Amino acid sequence: MGLSPAFLLQLLAALVAGGFTTLTASPFELWWLGPVAIGLLYIGLHALTPAQAAFKGWLYGVALFASGTSWVYVSIHDYGYTGVPLAVFLTALFVTILALFFAGTFWLYRRFTSARLAFISFAGAWVLGEVLRTYLFTGFPWLLMGSGYVDSPLAAWAPVGGVYLLSLLVALSGTFAAELLRRQWWALAPLAAIWLVPLALPQQWTTPVSEPTRVALLQGNLPQLLKWTPEGQRTAANTYSELTREVADEVDLIIWPETALPMMEAQARPVLERVQSNLPPDVALLTGIVQRDEQERYFNSVIGVGNVEGSYQKEHLVPFGEYLPLENVLRGAIDFFDLPMSTFTKGEHSQTPMQAAGINIGNAICYEIIYPQLVARRAQDSGVIMTVSNDTWFGASIGPHQHLQMARLRALENGRYVIRATSNGITAIIDPNGRLVARAPQFETTLLTGEFYAMEGLTPFTRTGSWPAWLLAGLMLLPGLLGARTTPQIGRASCRERV
Repeated sequence: MGLSPAFLLQLLAALVAGGFTTLTASPFELWWLGPVAIGLLYIGLHALTPAQAAFKGWLYGVALFASGTSWVYVSIHDYGYTGVPLAVFLTALFVTILALFFAGTFWLYRRFTSARLAFISFAGAWVLGEVLRTYLFTGFPWLLMGSGYVDSPLAAWAPVGGVYLLSLLVALSGTFAAELLRRQWWALAPLAAIWLVPLALPQQWTTPVSEPTRVALLQGNLPQLLKWTPEGQRTAANTYSELTREVADEVDLIIWPETALPMMEAQARPVLERVQSNLPPDVALLTGIVQRDEQERYFNSVIGVGNVEGSYQKEHLVPFGEYLPLENVLRGAIDFFDLPMSTFTKGEHSQTPMQAAGINIGNAICYEIIYPQLVARRAQDSGVIMTVSNDTWFGASIGPHQHLQMARLRALENGRYVIRATSNGITAIIDPNGRLVARAPQFETTLLTGEFYAMEGLTPFTRTGSWPAWLLAGLMLLPGLLGARTTPQIGRASCRERV
């Protein structure tokens, strides 16, 4: 692999692009840097060999995840009982392995496509790479390119095609802008269309029911390291009981966060029954809880008391946090692989929605909110999306801000309010346009009250999910693939010099 000055410049561009992509997301929200990042990756790509392209993609991934998922170190070191050297090593391993997704995408793209219509085929390849990262090896759709665009002029595209359509349009914006730099003035028309068409798109795809629902979201702010001790259990029960008493007569729905009571459901029931006895009969209380069934299987669940029907068991579990891949090999190797409650069983794919305060609830527990397909499926037969989360694992990092931003995008995609109760922040009420109606401060024991409307109707994205965007990405990749089959080697070499 030659290290010519031109190649080194491309590698530097990849590192810069990775940092720029992180800056598009919360808390920075410099969304305009997304097309710039894509342009830095696209320019000169067809002048590289497949191996060089893979290295460029890998460096981009390293820069992206090292900056954008730095919260992984906090989770491993501060809450995973792991020393600094090992935590640094595991974080670096996490980053370098995830970066292989981009290495693979770039290698495949460069190996099997020509420079023919590269400004289209590269955007298609980019999105298909994001799809692969979403689902392969349980998936990690964190920091998808489109995730940072909930407050951008492109936001109106989200209810049409979801986050993958946003990623596709950002990628196209970057490649078209790169073509403009080469004085290909025709690129101005499609670039303008991408950013101006949203002005003509509907701003509201769903309609609210006539009466609002009054809700209280409780944030206990309990220390994670003490939470599962006997003292922590008593503190949790007292904290949430007292916060509930403050609002019991003022709201229709009360929500406690994920594992608000750090105990099994059987142990928590007396606490919940005492709380229920002080609630008006028409008030519903929902809480995250750990369930254990007759087969000694554990479920990360949402249950309720009062005006509630049904329950929900988390379907998409967090690797290492809720289940241990290769458990027979890794269990006991280091303390991090022996985290409490890392032996959950996933819930069923199809679950009847819970009903609380007369409203069908679409549940997404913590990590699930980052999966657009899962949330869209929950939204189809629900009036509101509810997510309970324990974001204490993030510490005072950028993680909670990114997590909230993805929840906001789910609201926009599905035209539903998202009500979000977290352990220590960021607790929030999000409207169907992805805007924050209200939010609670982080790292405080507090409650957030407000109103939301159950929504009727479905956005195009909720009806179809992501597959139209995936299909479009695949079709856009075709010219490059077909060009590689029909272009002679000499012709391909000349094309490389032009891109």
